[in-house]
Amino acid sequence: MNFKQQLAVRLTDSPLWRRWQRLPPRDRLALGLLAAFLVALLFYLWLWLPAQRHAAAAREHYQAQRELYAYLEQNSELARQMGRSGEQVMLAPEELQGLVTQSAQQSNLRIESFDSGADGGLQVSLPGASFALLLRWLAELQALGVNVGEVSLERAGEGQVDARVGLRAGG
Repeated sequence: MNFKQQLAVRLTDSPLWRRWQRLPPRDRLALGLLAAFLVALLFYLWLWLPAQRHAAAAREHYQAQRELYAYLEQNSELARQMGRSGEQVMLAPEELQGLVTQSAQQSNLRIESFDSGADGGLQVSLPGASFALLLRWLAELQALGVNVGEVSLERAGEGQVDARVGLRAGG
C-alpha cells in the first residue's frame, strides 16, 4: 500500500471523520464556510496586515531618507565652503566653554546644554538651530582652534536642525 492509500484508510477510521460524515449536509456546509472564514481571517491577521504595516513603515523611512538626502545635497556646497579652513590656532582647554558660549551668542545660536567629556572635551546641544548658521559657527570654531568631533543632526523643520556637537580644545 502506498502513502496515499494509507492516509485514506487512517482518515476513514478516524472518529472525527465518522462524526463529520454523520452531520447533515447543511451543517457540513456551514462548518466548511466557517473554517474558510477562519483561515482567511488568520491569513489576514498573521500575514497580510503585518506585511502592509511593515511596507508602510518602510515607505515612510524611505521618504524621510530621500528628504534628508535632498536637504544635504541642497546645502552641500555651503558645507564644503565652511569646511575649508586656513591656519589652526592653539586654544587652551580651560578657555573652551567660554569661547563656545561667546561665539554661539554672536552667531545667534542657542545652546541648550553643555556636558563635559572624560577627555576634556565638551558636548554641546543646540535645539532648533539654523543649519546654515550652525555650519558657519562650526567653521568659526575651527578657525579659533577648536576641534570639532562627532556631530549629530536631526531635522527639526525647514532649514532647522537639532544638533549635538562634540568639541575639544586643540590646534
